[in-house]
Amino acid sequence: MQLKDCYNFHDFRRMAKQRLPGPIFNYIDGAADDEVTYRRNTAAFEKCDLVPDVLRGVADVDMSVTVMGQKLSMPVYCSPTALQRLFHHQGERAVAAAAGKFGTMFGVSSLGTTSLEEARRISGGPQVYQFYFHKDRGLNRDMMARAKSAGVETMMLTVDSITGGNRERDKRTGFAIPFKLNLSGIAQFAMKPAWGINYLTHERFSLPQLDDHIKMDGGALSISRYFTEMLDPSMNWEDVEQMVREWGGPFCLKGIMSVDDARRAVEIGCSGIVLSNHGGRQLDGSRSAFDQLAEIVDAVGDRIDVMMDGGIQRGTHVLKALSLGAKAVGLGRYYLFPLAAAGQAGVERALETMRIEIERGMKLMGCTTVEQLTRRNLRFRD
Repeated sequence: MQLKDCYNFHDFRRMAKQRLPGPIFNYIDGAADDEVTYRRNTAAFEKCDLVPDVLRGVADVDMSVTVMGQKLSMPVYCSPTALQRLFHHQGERAVAAAAGKFGTMFGVSSLGTTSLEEARRISGGPQVYQFYFHKDRGLNRDMMARAKSAGVETMMLTVDSITGGNRERDKRTGFAIPFKLNLSGIAQFAMKPAWGINYLTHERFSLPQLDDHIKMDGGALSISRYFTEMLDPSMNWEDVEQMVREWGGPFCLKGIMSVDDARRAVEIGCSGIVLSNHGGRQLDGSRSAFDQLAEIVDAVGDRIDVMMDGGIQRGTHVLKALSLGAKAVGLGRYYLFPLAAAGQAGVERALETMRIEIERGMKLMGCTTVEQLTRRNLRFRD
């Protein structure tokens, strides 16, 4: 399968599966427990129907949006995700370049494999820094100071990951960072030698944001131990409120799912929230962000920018989320599979496919701007 043969999410997923060793593919593709929430994230959109208007004069479409003071050329952005250079040696560099080309936002993770500074140099577009709350408050302050120095304008604190989810696909192969594969996992790597050659012939894998805390030789701290030993499960609203004050700029909470939490985010001065269940990778059985979107927009949408992620595979999914009141929609696996399949060229093809689908969908809906997408255009089925 070649990149030119990829026309949708499922094509990119198949191409990534052909290229990646099983343990790495399953790290991207897998989720927590029985993966019910992972499946529900996309299925939720199927219960919602679009009701188009016609004869509206839609020769020109403007799909730009403004989120947390940042203008995006299209209403989707590349959500920050970890370990991207495991999927392709270009990693975050490819995503930063592609997002910059399409004029949209992307993010670097605390567990990113490219430095904040390098990603900032690659793309002049909006960038967020996704980070976790550590027991070491000094480390939290240092990470924010580094982001500010790098020119990052928006901080994104992930609040649904004080402990790692139960990802059984990873357990079956022994997938971990540093690698500690079991026999099954080793055999699956041996079946994809091209990936191994690519991995070994490029620069050494590292986590630049946490180089002083997680060593890739296994002598210091593994990723799993990072979650269990360095992150602070006692994190509370007072802690986050202090961080918001210290940052002094746009601050976003990722992983909000309840109305009460959304209201509290407004109260402590956040400028944005992302409704997210972490792609079904944390609490299995939790509600989908799309199903929860309307009540949170109704509660706080006039006071804070509400975004969502999870399960987005089509432009029509984006139109439905925007119609319910989301300001923008985050993409995760949607760009990770094409990254794994073909690097920057894959991410660009995926974003171009999404851009075309959104533009086509808006024309067919009779809308020339995102603001014209409203709940009047939706109907829900039981």
